[in-house]
Amino acid sequence: MSGYQSSLLKLLDERGYIHQVTDAEALDALASKQVVPGYIGFDATAPSLHVGSLVQIMQLRRLQQAGHKPIVLMGGGTTKVGDPSGKDEGRQLLSHETIQTNIAGIRRVFERFLTFGDGPTDAIMVDNDEWLSKLEYVPFLRDVGRHFTINRMLTFDSVKLRLDREQPLTFLEFNYMILQAYDFLELSRRSGCRLQMGGSDQWGNIVNGIELSRRIDGTEVYGVTTPLVTTADGAKMGKTARGAVWLNAEQLSPYDYWQFWRNTQDADVERFLKLFTDLPLGEIAALVSAGGAAINDAKVTLATAATAMLHGEEAARAAEETAKATFAGGGVGADLPTLETDDADLPIVSILIGLGFVDSKGEARRKIDEGAVRVNGEVVKDPMAVVATAEEPVKISLGKKKHGLLTRS
Repeated sequence: MSGYQSSLLKLLDERGYIHQVTDAEALDALASKQVVPGYIGFDATAPSLHVGSLVQIMQLRRLQQAGHKPIVLMGGGTTKVGDPSGKDEGRQLLSHETIQTNIAGIRRVFERFLTFGDGPTDAIMVDNDEWLSKLEYVPFLRDVGRHFTINRMLTFDSVKLRLDREQPLTFLEFNYMILQAYDFLELSRRSGCRLQMGGSDQWGNIVNGIELSRRIDGTEVYGVTTPLVTTADGAKMGKTARGAVWLNAEQLSPYDYWQFWRNTQDADVERFLKLFTDLPLGEIAALVSAGGAAINDAKVTLATAATAMLHGEEAARAAEETAKATFAGGGVGADLPTLETDDADLPIVSILIGLGFVDSKGEARRKIDEGAVRVNGEVVKDPMAVVATAEEPVKISLGKKKHGLLTRS
């Protein structure tokens, strides 16, 4: 369906968030006449989410911008089970204490993107452990489990792909989709929730929740999924050679976060500006229409806007200035990754590992042999070279995009 009437679906559609919608006409009508509480679930497997979750975080931001109520559902209960979607093996089970610590870290990210409070469109955060851990097994099987058939559950990609690869799928994980469906029912009852959003891989789970709410309570609820966000070369969003692009500053510095967006491929800039910034569509069109070398200005705009949204304007501007000093002027910016040492000198191989530029001594030596390593702009040719530390920071570079500082502590 196109030609949406509600500001919600118009906004999601024009900025590229819609992949599938259940009963788009009815959802459009509902969103046109009332505040729609909508939720997305996030499991707490780490103390931070990474940029692969950002499109879902932005979906909740758009929901609030369109005058509706975001519900952030933290999976304190479902994290104890494990979502089999896209996984080849079972998730490591975490303690209750670890899960709660992770939720506290993740909440700080959401506070950057959403306005929380008690108002009709203020965001709320809830934890499904509040109801899932209190369920009694036999009543749950009788009241909820009878609405699910094994035949249908085996057709869902989250299960089917795992079995096709002949990877074990535990009964624990097999229950995940039932628990997620029950979350929708519970949020409908507790908070009047009428919408679940998520990535395209969650379509089956969302449909399960819609059908469960209809069968048990007779309530009409809806689902919207986003396209799977991949880069122009087909890589999964947020996966880099150095690992995940975390959203908490403790896991990834604002400078490295800025640099991640600055390195966006040309073909992805317009789409990422629409998805991950609040820039008006007209301004985005003007930025990318210039073409040629101007695309780099658009990348800087993307990097600064995305970083400001997560880490604040000051951190974003500092990252931009550091990049200018490092790349344009050949200078040293204050926000570069830094390795401090008490030693008078350090082997270049150890420095590259310490800065996180490489994972092993062998990789470091190969980069040196390729002529990719520089110290204060001078190419290093000897893998056995040592670098003297001094009061002034020493600039270490790997290729054109990785730069760091060696300092005496």
